[in-house]
Parts: sequence; structure tokens; C-alpha cells
Amino acid sequence: MYQGNYLGEAISKASDGRGDALFLEHGLTGQKITYDEFWAGAEKMAALLVQVGLQPGDRVAVQADKTVAMLELYVGTVLAGGVFLPLNTAYTPAEIEYFLTDAAPRVFVCDPSRFGAMEPIAARAGVTKVLTLAADESGTLITAQETIPAGFVAVPRDADDLAAILYTSGTTGRSKGAMLTHKALASNSETLRDYWQFTRDDVLIHALPIFHTHGLFVATNVTLMAGSSCLFLPGFKADKVIELMPSATALMGVPTFYTRLLDQPVLADVSKGMRLFVSGSAPLLAETHERWSAVTGHAILERYGMTETNMNTSNPYDGERRPGTVGFPLPGVELKICDPSTGEALEQGEIGVIEVRGPNVFAGYWQMPEKTAEELRENGWFITGDLGQIDDDGYVHIVGRGKDLIISGGFNVYPKEIEGVIDDLPGVNESAVIGVPHPDFGEGVVAVVVPEKGASVAAEDVMAGIGDKLAKFKQPKQVVILDELPRNTMGKVQKNVLRDEYAGLLS
Repeated sequence: MYQGNYLGEAISKASDGRGDALFLEHGLTGQKITYDEFWAGAEKMAALLVQVGLQPGDRVAVQADKTVAMLELYVGTVLAGGVFLPLNTAYTPAEIEYFLTDAAPRVFVCDPSRFGAMEPIAARAGVTKVLTLAADESGTLITAQETIPAGFVAVPRDADDLAAILYTSGTTGRSKGAMLTHKALASNSETLRDYWQFTRDDVLIHALPIFHTHGLFVATNVTLMAGSSCLFLPGFKADKVIELMPSATALMGVPTFYTRLLDQPVLADVSKGMRLFVSGSAPLLAETHERWSAVTGHAILERYGMTETNMNTSNPYDGERRPGTVGFPLPGVELKICDPSTGEALEQGEIGVIEVRGPNVFAGYWQMPEKTAEELRENGWFITGDLGQIDDDGYVHIVGRGKDLIISGGFNVYPKEIEGVIDDLPGVNESAVIGVPHPDFGEGVVAVVVPEKGASVAAEDVMAGIGDKLAKFKQPKQVVILDELPRNTMGKVQKNVLRDEYAGLLS
């Protein structure tokens, strides 16, 4: 154990004294890595970072493909007292320049193929060391790591010291760097381990990206804290996950994982030995939930989290996992529904803005004290910006983002309500409802609809199907039919893209 380093100690406890236990098996190459081998690699990364000048609190930024070495670098950064800053592999050099300039990391790691473009950007941002890491686990980072012996003594870090910065997606305005402390990450992972009943016997299929909370701070940290093992995939491929399922007990994924796995004819057979399927990062359609239960006999466990808070709620492990909800607040997490204009708590069943408080909540936005003060109250409550309600049984429902709320002719329109009605229509796979400028009503409702494969759905079919189910002010002024909805890398529908695309549709 790495005593004195708050997060390092927490994630190493379960493997202390059992270093020969399997931590990771690569799902493509078959390479097996024990806990001793993984911690040795992480210690080498920590020593390397100190060698190139990392001081406690310095940032280590990474834009590289998902590899075992990147996991070692994450843990090594924690052990060295640094702050890990993973960046989406889809970001362009111009976007990377913003993050490097804003976060001012000491070290930046990128793919060798991007080195030529990134080195001058890093130099302008004041980065003192640029290293490379390729998808095949080669690069200058690996070459340097191989020269260093294991045996690093972890740098002391307290509960309130920063362990990571994750930038929000930045759909409106500048991306904000959420500062995550050792305590926030450790407490949330411990809670999830216990709530989802992970043990040493579990084998997790790890197919999520590791530049995001779900793959890095949920999947990886929970595995380490339970002393369990994972089947490590560079990315999601339905046929590969199907192949690995008979050797696994759990899968964490986004809704797209589950819709694609439902297309696999052998799913019912290979899923029999699985214990747990978790979904998050984007809303899971009730239809997907119900189809999955019908095919596999398992109920997907949906939960709700954010970059700034890690996980806030979860459907129960034992008990009804209710489709269309994200369950109950996790132990130690407080949640309330508030009036967005006054901040006052609302009655149960009313729709308002979700606020949360607990050890999982971030410490604020990097270099943005005014934005922090707007969203993080002095008493610890974080204003999530998500609209929600709590039903009579205490289940939390996410209605949408506050910015997605449509105000048409003075009436509040909640997109998720309309989407639920449209999604139930024959031949409809999914939909996204947005508000766009309207000359009379301020905003008008537009529905973007994706038909099921092989189905023919016209705009007039949609309008006819919802005519007697929704009040007139909620009904779309226009229906757009598309083959697919725009999504980010975590599967979230990018409504901002749709709003930009159809901004002039009703004018």
C-alpha cells in the first residue's frame, strides 16, 4: 500500500499481499498482467515523471489511445503527487492548444503520429516535456519507462489535494476543467464497489474509453478497489464483447453498447453467466431496457453521474431496476430538486433542477472562480443543470438538461416527455426534440426522428401518432427524419449540433 497518498492507498489496499492475482487480461492479444506487474509499471511511471521535473500538484496531460501503459501513467501520476488530465482522442490540435494553455501541464503525452503537430503547441503552452505513446504500447514514454526500476515511494497527498482534472465537453462556451480531489475519486469508487457488490471474483469487460469518468474513475478504480480483474479492450466491438462474455461477470457500458449487443444472435446464451450490466453516460431508452431483460433475463442497472460529481445515483443492485429512471441517491450523496430561479427545494414529483452534495463532488472549475461560484454553492450543493423529478417511490428521473428546456409561447416544454411519446410510435427507433427560434412563439418545437432499420416513417406519421397524446403547444412545428442522431464519443446525443443545424427551420 502507498501510505500517505490518499487515493494511491485506497486503490492498492485490495491487492496488498496478493500481487500474483490477475489484474488485467488484454482482450485482443491475450497478454496477462498481475497486480504486482501493474503496480511495478505504475511506480516506474511515477519515478519517470519525477525525473523529468514533476512537482506535487503539477498536471500531466495525455491524448493517446487506450492502452495498459496509459492506465499505468494515470496511477503513476497519482503516486507521484501529480494531477492527471486525460484528453479526448478526437480533439484537434487547436482544441488541444486551449487545454494545454489553460491547464499548463508540466508533461504532455501524445500519439507519435501527432508529435510534429503537438510539440510546437506544447512549447507555446509552456510544457517542459513532451513524450509519446502509441496504440501498440510503443513510444518515447515506454522507452523511458523501461530504463527505470520499480520501487517508488509514493508522494504524500491528502484527501483534498487534486488527483485529476477533467474538462467538460464545452457544448456552450469554453470547456471547464473540473477539479477532482483524491477524496472525491476514492470515496465514490468505494461506494460503487460496495453498492454494486464487486469482489475479487469479478471479471469486468472494460470496453470504455479512459479519457472519461466512466471508463477511468468508475471501471478502473472499482476494479482496483475490489481486487477483481478486467478483460481490457481498446474500444467497443460487439462481436468481441460477445466472445468475452462467457469469461466475465460484469460489463459497464453506454446505451449504444446494449443496442448493438441486442443485434448479436447468441447474446441470450453467452450472457447467462454474467452478474451485472451497468449503463450510463447517456439516457437508456426504456425499450432497450425491456428488450434486454426479455432476451437475457438480466435487468440493466442504470446510474447517473457527471464529470463534476462522479456518480450520484444508481438503481438498486437488489431491488427493482426501474426503466426510465436512474434510481436513488448513492450512500453519502444528498440530492434535491430545486426551483431554478430561486434555488428553493420543490415538492416531491415536481420538475426542477437537480442539486447534489457529498464527498463525490468536485472542488470547482480550474482557473474559473466566478463560474465555480455560479454552480457550486458555499454550503457544498452543486447545481447540476439537469432537470429532474423524484417519483412517489423515490426514484430519480432525468427530464433533460436545463439548456434543453424549450419555452414556447410562455409554456415550458420538456423534450424528454415528447421524445417518450414519439419513441413509442411504430417504426421509430429514437428521437431528439429541440427548440429553435420561432417568430411568434420565441421558440418552436422540432422533432428529429430516426426510424428503425427497414421501417418507413414520414413526418406526417409522427404528427398523426402524437396528435391525441400531447397538448398543442408541445407538438412539433416540424419533424425531421434522419438516419442517425449526432453523438459524442460517450454516446450522448449532441442537441447543440441539431440546434445549430436547424436554427433557421421555423423562421
